[in-house]
Amino acid sequence: MRELSSDDVLVDVEWTGISSGTERLLWSGRMPDFPGMGYPLVPGYETVGRVCAQSASASVAAGTRVFVPGSHSYTDVRSLFGGAARRLVVEARRCVVLPDAVAESGTLLALSATAYHAMLGGQEAPDLIVGHGALGRLLARLSLAMGAAAPVVWEREAGRRDGATGYPVVDPGDDDRRNYRRIFDVSGSVDVLDTLVQRLAPGGEIVLAGFYEKPIQFAFAPAFMKEARLRIAAQWQPSDLEAVVALVASGRLELGGILTHSVDAGRPSDAYRQAFEDPDCLKMCLDWRSIS
Repeated sequence: MRELSSDDVLVDVEWTGISSGTERLLWSGRMPDFPGMGYPLVPGYETVGRVCAQSASASVAAGTRVFVPGSHSYTDVRSLFGGAARRLVVEARRCVVLPDAVAESGTLLALSATAYHAMLGGQEAPDLIVGHGALGRLLARLSLAMGAAAPVVWEREAGRRDGATGYPVVDPGDDDRRNYRRIFDVSGSVDVLDTLVQRLAPGGEIVLAGFYEKPIQFAFAPAFMKEARLRIAAQWQPSDLEAVVALVASGRLELGGILTHSVDAGRPSDAYRQAFEDPDCLKMCLDWRSIS
């Protein structure tokens, strides 16, 4: 681990989230190549912990609970992610101060910021969300928090249709509507576009907010007839993270019920296997508090 520099803090990690997108691809060996990618690496960009030491000019005091979106703590491994470790050296400016009441649920903040960014800062809410996993639920909750009309959510797995408050979750086969103005796909399926084009209103927009490991194809003629628009939601920005932290602190965005499983960080194989193979696991976190 590198030494603290002038604006660094040392974070004693409490919880880290396991991403069902990027980390699933790392775990399975199917991660596409991107800048900074390589092995060995430390995964994780959904970290909650407390500052336990600070350099002289760091702006975050010891004892403060913070969210950390990854870390460049290491000298001998890749630092593309870097958040899943017991202690981290982090630039103070990258730490987001959290209320003490936001404990392990704070691991959902990066995913919340992803949803907020996909909605263009909450200004363009979905009419239809495809997938009722963790990201789909956060999109629906953010839509309501921003005052938009309740979206419809499609979910094929019956066990994942529970847990909705204020919006309907249906099997796609039970929905015959064909005039959705804005459809957000978070399923990660590369075969979904043709179906979604059929459900668009003329001039409607499809937002790809999941992570897609294979090339996406679609039939041009139906999309042409609908004059469909396609948008890809990229990585969230610091302003998105600040906005969702404020929404959580104000009570407008509720994170409860999404983080469904927690496993001691000393058993990572069990945690990753359950996170990616158990359909009842919406979101898994590793608990680092017992690791010395």
